[in-house]
Amino acid sequence: MTSMMRVEIGQQPAALRATIDSLLPRLDEVAALAAQTRQVLFIARGTSDNAAVYGSYLIQAHGGRLATLGAPSIATAYRSRVDLDGVLAVGLSQSGQTEEIVETLGWARDCGARTLAITNGAGSPLAQAAELTLLTEAGTEQAVPATKTFTTQLAALAVLAIGLGADLDPGELRAVPDVIAAMLAQPADVEPIVAELAKVPGVVVSARGLAYSAALELAVKLKEACYLHAMGLSYADLLHGPIAVVDAETPAIILAAESGPTLAGSIELAARVTGAGARAYGIGGGPRLAAACSLSLPGPALPEWLAPIGLIVPGQLLTEALARRLGINPDSPRGLSKVTQTD
Repeated sequence: MTSMMRVEIGQQPAALRATIDSLLPRLDEVAALAAQTRQVLFIARGTSDNAAVYGSYLIQAHGGRLATLGAPSIATAYRSRVDLDGVLAVGLSQSGQTEEIVETLGWARDCGARTLAITNGAGSPLAQAAELTLLTEAGTEQAVPATKTFTTQLAALAVLAIGLGADLDPGELRAVPDVIAAMLAQPADVEPIVAELAKVPGVVVSARGLAYSAALELAVKLKEACYLHAMGLSYADLLHGPIAVVDAETPAIILAAESGPTLAGSIELAARVTGAGARAYGIGGGPRLAAACSLSLPGPALPEWLAPIGLIVPGQLLTEALARRLGINPDSPRGLSKVTQTD
């Protein structure tokens, strides 16, 4: 029986196409809202926070603005007041119903920020709290592990970056759904990696730069859908000590775009992992990363700035297949619900 998670993975090209077609015409609205701002503050939790990591790297690398991840507890627990004049606060929540994110976006507005929401929830509390909403067109997502709502958030963040003045080609963004569709039409065989991961208690998932968001998201998916002890780490942080956990019982999954300034480091990490007698599994990175890894899955034929949208797809397929191999229903992992509330 096909899982709902697998069905929704397959719905991503259509969801991405609808989202991109809906949001690209709104670049002028984004530019107008952000006209008096100089930096961006992202407000999110969980998978949406992983998406925000992509937005942070993208805006800083290509948009020339400082972009940081906010700490909602500053607003909701410490009740501190911060000068946010000149800040564009961006709240991300797939449902738009996470009260902590809604409250923190309101706090940001009261502290002087302009406010924007990215959500799949039309008419949701988050959408109502923001001055401008970029609504993703993922449709209803029934499986608890987020798939199409994550990738459409990344697409919305790409639109945001362009609206903020990043010198990026909207035509390349419009090509993403077709690239994802081609990946899904002939998916790589994940079973050899699944067979090995089914025998280990944990895994390190690593990348750097723009691809880091996809590594963090894959680690979350492996934890929530497969109950695997998965650590998502920048490879720079991994080399500062945690590399010691990588051994015969703890392999590494390494994600990279096929080009860009972090590819060489990803290849070096794979060589170090295998040289230490551990297994390294590559996702993306082209033939050079594949050659340095024990096993690998091809990534998307996308420029680095868009690669994370495609890099997560093989990871989603890997997660879904591993959950089934382990006898877990990937649609409804234990202890989780579709909307999570935090204080």
